[in-house]
Amino acid sequence: MKKKFRVEVDCANCAAKMEDAVKKVPGVKDATVSFMTQKLAIEADDDRFEEIMRDVVKACKKVEPDCEIYLK
Repeated sequence: MKKKFRVEVDCANCAAKMEDAVKKVPGVKDATVSFMTQKLAIEADDDRFEEIMRDVVKACKKVEPDCEIYLK
């Protein structure tokens, strides 16, 4: 399943670090984080998508504690 989410990230360097962290989350097939558009695009396993997204949020918070990912 592919989905896009709005994300608040402060700089391009942080976006790149977040993208690398998200790609390492088990179940994530591909991910991009764009500082310019403030978007997170993610492709992950359909059957565990919500669980994977919880792990994605945790991974992003480790990189940039004040980032926000709008899941709804």
